[in-house]
Amino acid sequence: MKEWNHRRFIVSCILMAIIMLAALIIGCKGNAEKEAIKRPEIAGVTATPVSLSTVDEVYEATGTVRSDRTSTVAGRAMGVVMSLPVREGDTVKVGQVLLIIDDRDAAQRVHAANMAVESARHNKSLAEITWQRYKNMYDEKALSRQEIDQIETQKKVAESEYERTMAMAQEAKTYLSFTRVTAPVSGRVTEKRIDAGSMVSPGVPLLVIEGGGGSYIEASVDAGLGDKVKTGMTVEAVVETMKHPLQGTIREVFPSVDPLSRTFTIKVGLKDARPRSGLFARIRIPVGKREAILVPNQAIVRKGQLTGVYVVDGQSIVIYRLIRTGSTTAQGTEILSGLTVNDRVILSGIEQITDGDVLAGGKTK
Repeated sequence: MKEWNHRRFIVSCILMAIIMLAALIIGCKGNAEKEAIKRPEIAGVTATPVSLSTVDEVYEATGTVRSDRTSTVAGRAMGVVMSLPVREGDTVKVGQVLLIIDDRDAAQRVHAANMAVESARHNKSLAEITWQRYKNMYDEKALSRQEIDQIETQKKVAESEYERTMAMAQEAKTYLSFTRVTAPVSGRVTEKRIDAGSMVSPGVPLLVIEGGGGSYIEASVDAGLGDKVKTGMTVEAVVETMKHPLQGTIREVFPSVDPLSRTFTIKVGLKDARPRSGLFARIRIPVGKREAILVPNQAIVRKGQLTGVYVVDGQSIVIYRLIRTGSTTAQGTEILSGLTVNDRVILSGIEQITDGDVLAGGKTK
């Protein structure tokens, strides 16, 4: 009897477990159906299949923005800077005094040279008068030819001495003018490498002035691309502080290669833009063709630090999928990972989409 009751208890427990399991399965199924029913349908949204596109294979070089008209001002006289009336950012005109060097020594040279000129002038005048007197005597046969030749020689020596002192005086005046360093062009002072009280040496750069005109980017390119980078090529430039890429043209390719970096230098002229010199820039040079996945730029959705796109799966459910992007151009953004060919990406109506929505009718462009 006890064994029979024990068996009945076991059977009852098994039946209860089966009933509870069935109820749980039914409940889960019901919840899943309810969830499926709760998914909102989104209309007015267009999705397009992803396909491969032929794009330019781009080499990216780094460079620096330069001004077309940059003048480096250097001193031509040695001395101490007495005055420096300009600062970085000041606008100057051609001929304007930029700095003044101590001119006391140069002024003394000019004074001494002027005195030498005055003395040589008197000697020259005396030699001419003496020659004229002796010439009259020679015409009257009162002097020999040798005597008149000596007087003529003295006259020529006096004239030569006068010309020499005049040249020395002019040289002294020119040297004095070097103590006033003036602007060679009109423009803006972008760099000042000396201060008042410092010693100036001839040939040492003191100031940098940028005149009006355009800008260009000077960049270094890997030597292995020497046969692909040509003058006249259209390239894209990305300059820091500027929101949009700039269009440019390679206007000069330097033939020599740096033996240390194994690179050569190019100059890229910019169109309709003049960014400030010294800014960092990247040059994108097309060097070939390749296939890549491109999506329109408006399809990219950024959520904080995440970058993704909305795709539609086989059940027309919208899913936010994370992607890794490459270069961005006017044709679209290159997708390096996260998408495959024939994935359907939503292009329009993105602002009304949330992850998990259902695309009404599964409309595909």
